[in-house]
Amino acid sequence: MEDFSPSELKTILHSKRANLYYLEYCRVLVNGGRVEYVTEEGKKSLYWNIPIANTTAVLLGTGTSITQAAMREFSKAGVLVGFCGGGGTPLFSANEVEVDVSWLNSQSEYRPTEYLQHWVSFWFRDDKRLEAAIAFQKIRIDQIRRFWLSARMQRESSFSISEVQLIGVLDSFSARLTSCQTSNDVLAQEAIMTKALYKLAANAVKFGDFTRAKGGSGVDMANRFLDHGNYLAYGLAATACWVIGLPHGLSVLHGKTRRGGLVFDVADLIKDALVLPQAFIAAMAGDDEQEFRQRIITGFQQGEALDRMIDAIKEVAETLSEAGK
Repeated sequence: MEDFSPSELKTILHSKRANLYYLEYCRVLVNGGRVEYVTEEGKKSLYWNIPIANTTAVLLGTGTSITQAAMREFSKAGVLVGFCGGGGTPLFSANEVEVDVSWLNSQSEYRPTEYLQHWVSFWFRDDKRLEAAIAFQKIRIDQIRRFWLSARMQRESSFSISEVQLIGVLDSFSARLTSCQTSNDVLAQEAIMTKALYKLAANAVKFGDFTRAKGGSGVDMANRFLDHGNYLAYGLAATACWVIGLPHGLSVLHGKTRRGGLVFDVADLIKDALVLPQAFIAAMAGDDEQEFRQRIITGFQQGEALDRMIDAIKEVAETLSEAGK
């Protein structure tokens, strides 16, 4: 059987790719022309294939190493690579996004520029960035309404949400957005909505009192799952920005001086809609990290999360573009 190089394979659109990997205690290398990760079992080495053409991002956790050849193949296939701690959080590396989430982008001098030109045509105007931030929040509201009240969530017997209360929270947030004069106003109103959503979700699964806390060994499973799921959402958001060709520093809400702000802006489009309820459901179901991660990846695929992120960026870029006006 002949070997095929990545360039000879048909390209799968990032928004249609099925795989998002978290790996630990293994080596990532190229073996026989394929990218594989190797685990040790006693005296045996087990090799597992990574279908790079159908993968969006790879998280390398505790005890991992990767060869230059593997990075070359990831780059050819447009796979983003992130270095992270155990369980997928926190993420570390030295490129693009600082502190909490960092991604190594595949390098190519042929990245698209159309949407970058649209984006920078309005980005230096404070009023336009505010308009973009509010547009993102409206999409976020639509996603929460769509997924929390979907037939799939209605079938989740362990998640009994009050439709009236949820709509009240979303409508109130939407109304308050119209009076926001700065990005800080939007962030303040966003915090109020998110706190209300945490309370609704906790009540829906009978979790009890809940306080959002990040990191540390003493936090409850709901908080740990929220961190884990959010970092997976950041991976998709970084991929969406890379596909469109936007640098992560061109944020509209999380501060224009923060290098990775746009990743957080884009991830917010689907975090509350897809990650938040599943974190509470998984915590009450007694899921482990791997089971929860599979819940989230399945939810991202069924909800076409990456598609929605890409479409949202395109929509906002084209709507607010000053080019040709």
